[in-house]
Amino acid sequence: MPTIEQARLLYQDADPVHDFEHVLRVYRIAERLALAEGADLEIVHAAALLHDSRGSAPGGSGAERLEHHITSAQFAGEVLQQEGWSEERIQAVQHCIRAHRFRHNGEKPQTLEAKVLFDADKLDAIGAIGVARAIAYAVKAGAPVFCQPSQTFLATGQLENGERHSAYHEFLFKLQKISSRMYTQIGKVLAKDRHQIMEIFFEKLMADALGKG
Repeated sequence: MPTIEQARLLYQDADPVHDFEHVLRVYRIAERLALAEGADLEIVHAAALLHDSRGSAPGGSGAERLEHHITSAQFAGEVLQQEGWSEERIQAVQHCIRAHRFRHNGEKPQTLEAKVLFDADKLDAIGAIGVARAIAYAVKAGAPVFCQPSQTFLATGQLENGERHSAYHEFLFKLQKISSRMYTQIGKVLAKDRHQIMEIFFEKLMADALGKG
């Protein structure tokens, strides 16, 4: 398994929302969850360090962003094979990485270690840090922090013609749903507090943006 400093080098070209600071936060949260839940710490550490390891793919566009969990899992396999890991443990790490995404209909977390990584990665998407990341991503994409969602978006999650996906849209579409998707018991506890912080912020953001604050 690469050291933290070795892993840092894998993320030099990553975008600011999916950079090594994100990886470090996920690593620390995952370690906390793994210790509380009794997961295999070595598997969790390796998966956390390598889960976004293919350059800036998570923050890319189109197919690159959609497939980053696949390419990262493949790359993790190459790294761990070079370090002499057994095939069984490599596959365990790869499953964690392939199953960590929120927006896809593919592989779901089956092992305790995969559930730990999923929860850790999602916890970094909510709460105070999640708000900061959502705004940073909107700014990076040239999108507004807030614009009034259409009735179509509120009902279906689909943008109307000309409607822009603001940070507030992301809160409605994804972020507010995360706390209900936790797998581990400690993840559920931590998510509840982070969800409340995030909800208060976005409610206030809407009120201020509409001149009602």
